[in-house]
Amino acid sequence: MTTQNLKLEKEKFKSEFKNRIKIYILKLITHIEGLPQTKIYQIVSNQLLRSGTSIGANYFEARAASSKNDFINFFTHALKSANESKFWLEILTEVNHNNVKETKFLLKEVVEIANVLASSILTMKGKK
Repeated sequence: MTTQNLKLEKEKFKSEFKNRIKIYILKLITHIEGLPQTKIYQIVSNQLLRSGTSIGANYFEARAASSKNDFINFFTHALKSANESKFWLEILTEVNHNNVKETKFLLKEVVEIANVLASSILTMKGKK
């Protein structure tokens, strides 16, 4: 594969990953809106909404970073938010028996997003 093709593949992956994060957030918002409106669910929903949307915010911020260290820091924050989202989704899987299938889908998706972020961080730090 030529250098130009590698560049194109890399840009395609970045674009697809950006869209994947955006779709995840939109599905997460829709899922949260369908949860019961009890006080406990509202607390968990707020935490999940904050951590879930933070993944996207930090990823988008990283794309405009002024240095490699800033870029790595934004990716690291996105990864931490993904890990927090995993926690809240696991809690929802245990307590919300109405839409377990969607919760498990979101959990699987955030695990995959976290794996890409973690791999990217290791690559940027030269440890992969």
